Amino acid sequence: MLDTSEEKSDPTQKGGNGQRKSLIEELPKIVERGKREAQRILDGLSKTQRITLQTNELVLPTKAIGGLTKFTGQAVKKEDNNEFLNRLIYGDNLLAMQALLAGDPDTGLPSMRGKIDLIYIDPPFDSKADYRTKIHLPSVDIEKKPSVIEQFAYSDTWKDGTKSYLEMIVPRFVLMRELLSEQGSIYVHIDWHVGHYVKVILDDIFGKEYFRNEIVWKRTTSRGGSEYFNHIHDVIFLYSKSKSSVWNQQYTDYREEYIDQMFRNYDKSGKRYRLSPLTAPGKTAEGESSKPWKGYDPSRVGKGRHWAIPGFIRVNLSKDAQESTLKALEELEDMGRIVWSTNHVPNFIQYVEDLPGVELQSIWTDIGVSSNFNYDTEKPEPLIERIMLSSSNEGSIVADFFSGSGTLGAVAEKLGRKWIMCDLGKPASMISRKRLIDQDSKPFLYQSIGDYQKEQFERSQFRRIGDLAHVVINLYGALPFPMQDGTPANLGYIKQSKTLVFVDSPTKITGYATLKKAQELRASFMGGWEKIVVLGWNFGTDIGKIIDSLNDDNLEVLVIPPDLLEKLKHKADYEKLIKEGSVRFSSLQYLTVKPIIRKAAEDDKEELIIELENYILLSPDALSLDKADKDKLEKIIEEDPLSLVEYWSIDPEYDGQVFRSKWQDYRENHEDTTKVDRRVKLLVPKINGKRKVCVKAVDVFGFESVAVKEVF
Repeated sequence: MLDTSEEKSDPTQKGGNGQRKSLIEELPKIVERGKREAQRILDGLSKTQRITLQTNELVLPTKAIGGLTKFTGQAVKKEDNNEFLNRLIYGDNLLAMQALLAGDPDTGLPSMRGKIDLIYIDPPFDSKADYRTKIHLPSVDIEKKPSVIEQFAYSDTWKDGTKSYLEMIVPRFVLMRELLSEQGSIYVHIDWHVGHYVKVILDDIFGKEYFRNEIVWKRTTSRGGSEYFNHIHDVIFLYSKSKSSVWNQQYTDYREEYIDQMFRNYDKSGKRYRLSPLTAPGKTAEGESSKPWKGYDPSRVGKGRHWAIPGFIRVNLSKDAQESTLKALEELEDMGRIVWSTNHVPNFIQYVEDLPGVELQSIWTDIGVSSNFNYDTEKPEPLIERIMLSSSNEGSIVADFFSGSGTLGAVAEKLGRKWIMCDLGKPASMISRKRLIDQDSKPFLYQSIGDYQKEQFERSQFRRIGDLAHVVINLYGALPFPMQDGTPANLGYIKQSKTLVFVDSPTKITGYATLKKAQELRASFMGGWEKIVVLGWNFGTDIGKIIDSLNDDNLEVLVIPPDLLEKLKHKADYEKLIKEGSVRFSSLQYLTVKPIIRKAAEDDKEELIIELENYILLSPDALSLDKADKDKLEKIIEEDPLSLVEYWSIDPEYDGQVFRSKWQDYRENHEDTTKVDRRVKLLVPKINGKRKVCVKAVDVFGFESVAVKEVF
């Protein structure tokens, strides 16, 4: 049942004198609770009913170019399930990491436990941030607030300020440590608000002995209007999983004054150099490194002194010279790189170009914030590139679980790393997907949390599906039937209109079978009803086609608000919703496509002409918009509904299971960034018999719709 007890104050929040406890006092409890939550997740990884990742799209980047687009072949075959594919995940990163740790044997996706070499995260901290998104439509702009799920996530993160933020981050750090490989490292990008508290937590979870660096990044040169010293830097904490973490030393260029001071000589071609000794001190010297060469004994100026050829020079010599010190000396002299002094001491000619530069220090002042960003919290690519080069190798898996606009994935593509990104924001996920297609990335999965509502239900105060159904029926404005033998707990009614109300389970997908059952109940239950309304949480991708095929005016299908379980945490919440009548059950959004034209082409190809016909958006009342923006949206829906399409893609050989996106178009791909192309010609490999084509559209609010067409 719904927990009807009044919300009680947390006794841990106040000390004996009634004053709120300090964070120093609270921190041990925060860490303990976070570890306990993480352990509960880890203990449940082997359960049959576990969180999985649902693949919305397997993206094979083929950006629309206008005219006839030639599709040359599929980069990922159906039998390649065991091959690692890069992943962009929309949803709560705690659930995403849980799914990554568990793996999914049914789809061939292995557990990622101990597989990730580098994690970079930049968890945002700003309780006053404005997360509204400006949407540009033809002749008008509107502002969208965060989705209600996002709003709840943000409000939970900051409801008690820093305390709530730290409670959010602790279990996530524990799961990230589980995902790291033994040679892995984590970089935690943080600002002055919480950095000191986060450092203490990281010490506890990763081990103080594995703390490697506090990097200071000077992100801006100056700011004005501060009452105190301006904050112009962030810090990045670097921890390793073990003592054998990946480390590739990075370098910065020498300053001009250093070069002027240290490299004062010029050769005949004008290149600057200095003379450096070819020997070094030591306690003992053995083998060739201690033997005389051309009459010079390296130990003559001290016991243990030996030949010391710089490694950055030796690697460029022949294989024999790399293995033999004396052969290396001979080769260097043949190259004209050794000069003998007047007292017969050999010195090495060292050019500026020989040296890699100054070893990178922990204060980074040479990477600023670009003004060309497409996303408010985007980090500069050179910053992520430096981190990735330092703590991963080509082929390593790297991850960012607060990925924003997808900078980590974009950089990983350029540097030959595999990647996983996750973000709770739909706008961020859409930007990332388009950004990766723009740079012609390797194929990647676009995924979301499978059974999201099921997980929310299991976390809620409800213990039975029937109890939740009764609450939903009341919020819809209907009456539930009394609970008695033979009466389904998920049925209600509106007596005046002879309407039956059917509430589907949050653990199920509402599809054909559910709607047929609803029709049967309308006809037979208690003598029959004139109409039935089906309220669902999750829907099959082909639900629009199913509704059209049933062609039943007395069957209505509506969407239960996805945030409803979040809103029903306490009795007061429920009573407020009933009183205000603020819960909106919206119609489904769906896409329609004109009949597809299929005709033969040259060789073993055929041409498909695919054109969008219409887009039906769910009710504007269900969206997080101000009234003025709802009015603007109503006008757009009436005049040009297809202008709401932000992105659409096509699988010309849909197998009914995995949507393989083999062609993509989006608004930023055009000079007029308020519209997509609505008609496309595709040249595809010829197949015999009928062809199943799947078209997916994503609107400006992030809602997805699918249309499937069979072409003969």
